[in-house]
Amino acid sequence: MLSRKRLILSKIKARARLYCRYFSSESVGHADVSFSNGTSLKLSTGQYARFADGACVATLGNTSVLSTVVSKAKASNSSFLPLVVDYRQKAAAAGRIPTNFLRRELGPTEREILTSRLIDRSLRPLFPQNYFYDTQIVCNMLAVDATNPPETIAINAASAALALSDVPWNGPVGAVRIGQIDNEMIINPTRRDLEKSNLNLVISATKSNLVVMLEGSANDILQQDLLKAIKLGTKEAQHIVRGIEQLQKLHGKRKRVIEEATPVSSDVIDSIKTLSTMKIREILSDHSHDKMSRDHAISELRQTVLNQLRDTDIDVGTLQDTFNSHLKHTFREMIFETDVRCDGRHLDQLRDISCQVSLYEPLHGSALFQRGQTQVLCTVAFDSPDSALKMDTLTMLTSGIKEKNFFLHYEFPSYATGEVGRSGAPGRREAGHGALAERGLRPVLARQPYAVRLTAEVLESNGSSSMASVCGGSLALLDAGVELASPAAGVAVGLVTRTSEGLLTDYRILTDLLGIEDYMGDMDFKVAGTKKGITALQADVKLPGIPLKIVMEAVQKACDAKSKIIDIMNQCIDKPRKGRKENMPVIEEMEVELHKRPKLLGLGGINLKKLYVETGVQVTPIDETKYSVFAPSQTAMEEAKARIATWLTSERTPELEFGAIYKAKVVEVKDIGVLVTLYPGMAPALVHNSQLDHRKIMHPSALNLEVGSEIQVKYFGRDPVSGQVRLSRKVLTSPPPALVRKLDKS
Repeated sequence: MLSRKRLILSKIKARARLYCRYFSSESVGHADVSFSNGTSLKLSTGQYARFADGACVATLGNTSVLSTVVSKAKASNSSFLPLVVDYRQKAAAAGRIPTNFLRRELGPTEREILTSRLIDRSLRPLFPQNYFYDTQIVCNMLAVDATNPPETIAINAASAALALSDVPWNGPVGAVRIGQIDNEMIINPTRRDLEKSNLNLVISATKSNLVVMLEGSANDILQQDLLKAIKLGTKEAQHIVRGIEQLQKLHGKRKRVIEEATPVSSDVIDSIKTLSTMKIREILSDHSHDKMSRDHAISELRQTVLNQLRDTDIDVGTLQDTFNSHLKHTFREMIFETDVRCDGRHLDQLRDISCQVSLYEPLHGSALFQRGQTQVLCTVAFDSPDSALKMDTLTMLTSGIKEKNFFLHYEFPSYATGEVGRSGAPGRREAGHGALAERGLRPVLARQPYAVRLTAEVLESNGSSSMASVCGGSLALLDAGVELASPAAGVAVGLVTRTSEGLLTDYRILTDLLGIEDYMGDMDFKVAGTKKGITALQADVKLPGIPLKIVMEAVQKACDAKSKIIDIMNQCIDKPRKGRKENMPVIEEMEVELHKRPKLLGLGGINLKKLYVETGVQVTPIDETKYSVFAPSQTAMEEAKARIATWLTSERTPELEFGAIYKAKVVEVKDIGVLVTLYPGMAPALVHNSQLDHRKIMHPSALNLEVGSEIQVKYFGRDPVSGQVRLSRKVLTSPPPALVRKLDKS
């Protein structure tokens, strides 16, 4: 019995020593990364979230983000990396409380979704190709100082967390934001810097100056300035990469060993090649195929090959993956051999483009942009300034944007690719593509008095639908008569590479990407802008980084292509449409005297509510006497003016003489006094309890006042601040006799 107790005690002590060692300060690590402009990024690990596979806190200024990574130990059944990135903005990080009903964080906001995509695209390319383990990266905002934007901080925290974990990963990456003010490049600009900056570019790069991800917006920046910013950002990212590597060397975990999948026998691979190679080449070289017919032909060939090899011991999923791998290899090799793509185009050639505007008369502006088999319908809707898109509290704090009076909504229904799918709220992909297209158009759009909603609905999709939305959106805005600094267009550029022993040996850049080229290729680089410069860009790289030389060449080819697209668009419409449509909205200002305001509003604002319901006209106060009147059409404006004039002049207001005595009728009794009218149609005026009698009364009923009673009141003009009528009954009554008390002489 005693030995058993000693054994249990020794186990407890051993476990205690293990926990003490696990939670000791020796496991805490720090690293400081200094940038060329004197700012520094602080990385720390070992203090928070120690049960996660990896955790790191990144701090820039007073903004801190905690990133954790957890990956399952058992591989999933999927043939791709099931990676989920969740970035969450916490109101507590800014010392605020959420303003929703539950006063807690609910579903992800658009900014959280966009930042999650930004992190995902920076990390995903560096995972091993055979890593199919469920992995989740969570980035929590710990503190925000409203000065340093948290997006790049979150990317760096996630990169460090992965590097420190035991999850196999070929990182780290470093992320830097670059701005431009007065032709000077700014590293990690603050929120106020970004308000004045012509550029907002986020660059993720790994060692050896390899670019992994690009995303940004610009105020029509010149091509050479953009290339300069990319070079600077890549160079600065190397400081972060070295800092993370140093932290990983001291405090990182040993990477776990991945279970290698059983390789497919060479006989099966040779059989698939023998059965499919000639047919694959025949399908891909038949330029009469469109997206649907090519996909059907490849699908039929795949099924035929699988049926012929079904008797082997290899499962169907492995056979299908092997066929797809051979298809991809053949597709890429044919491009290198002939410099001709599967639809017959040369590497720099654009697809056929057609444009239409003014499709439907009731719409304020509309356009249909067709590029190959990618078709996007864009519509413009104007509404009152009150319809501007309001930002949530944390987004306002971190971006400085309170509301957007121009916003683009991108829709991608399942029928656009000939599939059956669920309809509902937009997903992450739609949010990301819509935000990119919006960034491409916003810099060229003049400030509008209205709220402008641009809807881009993809009707057919065969690659680069987001850039087609930029082209169609530019046409629709011109059709609506919106003044643009210059028409804008967008194009996607792809990449196909050859490697030997992990080193890049050859490559081809593809202009105006097809859907199959995006799927089979190594990069999807979207660039939007005008003929003069660039307004938005986004690079999704599937390789563990690409050299700067390829990035520079891709930007050049994209700029050449978008200039050609703008020339085609200008043949359809090249300037804002002149003349107003009958259904175009109207905004006017109206001035109402202060004492007439009750007549305009009506009891409880009923007049303006009824006006909006019946005519669609919204009346918004500007100051005490000025109002902004928005009408959906000129006809509605005229009707609203007539109604408002009737309200204000329906009955002539008698001239009240200062100091005169009037008979007033009680129309309502309140706890604080009575509401009275001096003439028919008058807005009720309050006679406060303190003005009813010399004595202090708590309720008008003490004076036997009720609805319908008539009293004498004296008029003392209007309050100079509120404009309310000032009336008094007290001054017309005699004060009560004074009470005389005898003093007790004793």
